[in-house]
Amino acid sequence: MVTVVALLFSFLQFQTSQARYRWTVHTSSGEVTGFINKTTPNVAQFLGVPFAESPEGPLRWLPPVLKSRKGRIDATAFGNNCPQYLGNLTTVYSEDATGFVTPQNIGEDCLSVSIWAPKKECSETGSLPVIAWLYGGGFNEGGANVPYQNPAKWVERSQKHIVVSINYRVNIFGFPNAAGLKDDEQNLGFLDQRLGLEWIRRNIANFGGDPNRITVWGQSAGAMSADYLNFAYLEDPIISGLIMDSGTAQIQGYSVDGLDHSNFTFVATHFGCGNLSAKAELDCLRNVSSEDIIALIKERSDAGTTPALMFVATVDNRTLFANYTERALVGNFSKKPAIVGTNADEATSFTLPYDRANGPDIKAAHLTTLGLFLCPAVKTTQDRYAGDPSTATYRYLYGGNFTNISPQWWEGAFHSSELPLVFGTHDLLRGPSTPFEIAVSEKMQDYWVAFAEDPVNGLPKMGWNAYEPTGDAVLIGWHDVVSQPIAEARLEAPCDGLIPRPGALPPP
Repeated sequence: MVTVVALLFSFLQFQTSQARYRWTVHTSSGEVTGFINKTTPNVAQFLGVPFAESPEGPLRWLPPVLKSRKGRIDATAFGNNCPQYLGNLTTVYSEDATGFVTPQNIGEDCLSVSIWAPKKECSETGSLPVIAWLYGGGFNEGGANVPYQNPAKWVERSQKHIVVSINYRVNIFGFPNAAGLKDDEQNLGFLDQRLGLEWIRRNIANFGGDPNRITVWGQSAGAMSADYLNFAYLEDPIISGLIMDSGTAQIQGYSVDGLDHSNFTFVATHFGCGNLSAKAELDCLRNVSSEDIIALIKERSDAGTTPALMFVATVDNRTLFANYTERALVGNFSKKPAIVGTNADEATSFTLPYDRANGPDIKAAHLTTLGLFLCPAVKTTQDRYAGDPSTATYRYLYGGNFTNISPQWWEGAFHSSELPLVFGTHDLLRGPSTPFEIAVSEKMQDYWVAFAEDPVNGLPKMGWNAYEPTGDAVLIGWHDVVSQPIAEARLEAPCDGLIPRPGALPPP
């Protein structure tokens, strides 16, 4: 695994090192100098631009602070990914689909955005739609420089949109659930995302972007985050639309140690910070290196030691609520148009143990695909429609199965396998793409850009109509058809609310 990650990171460094010339833009963080390379000569790239002060030392486990202006910022290479670790489990992602692995250049000074914009637009003001990307990773990992999630080729092809990736804190540094913190300041990762969006709105016109057309797109935990933002900031959502890709607020993934804050206290005690007041515990652990803290969590996770140390979001009634159906039904969400979709074989990639020859327990995989992904997407769509039928929701199911992304016969359209198609990185590893794969990629890219350009009318102009109970969604990449209708009723049939019906199979 270490060798694979090193090779992928070396590839990314090679890509950014092929700079033809520099490009400078003024921002609230300072004068930012990016680059244009030979691979995508019509794309200006600005990597690792800080939007917040480094959340370390006395700022560790506090809400992000907007970056103060400094003179010059070198944005020609990716910055740090926030503190995290790679586990030792053998999975599809460690063996067959390594392009999803997050390179381990980590450090606490990690709150940055990376921007990819058409070169010709960087000297103009406020014209192009913006897609703000929130990575997945179960709130435990992820970063801007995941190889499959580099949008340079997409922007090179489109020349009609800008992509901005937002780095946010994960694991214990993003979701500590510590007794010494305010109840509504536990979900620091979500506060990072919000400040990142605020930075984009403030600065994106200088890169050629339209601050009134910002679509937030997330996948998995990033999609859940996008939906959380949709409910949390009703008065000033910033966004004009949202794309929820294999995740919504209806997925139940909250902190398991609740009000006793036992996970954080366990870590503090290990490092000699136990038996202190809540504030003193926090201050004491701020003096322990992030590397040592992450190493402890990784060691226990790899060994399967109990108690398991899980750090994920907690209900705070500010960024995360416990009653999303009730809130949706009375219209307490941003009422911005949304794309909501899932994959046909979500759970084949993480149903364990990994068995290259035979694949996973397919019944267990089907149940997880339905219960963790499809049914929450169905419920989210139905609730949005019931709460406000005039708010457009566009439903899709991705069914692409391409051997350079899913090399084993049983993998299919697994969780995350659509991302290389949208980002245009499908041919990055394991051989060239087929003409059909390229066509599917371009269709998905065009859907996303059309939505970002005009969240209300863009997709209907392409033949993809908003959700109605008796209408059609789109099925993408299935059986040699780039895009085709699929009845909403077929997507909803396996689900009874959030619960899969007995014996139901994932569509199509």
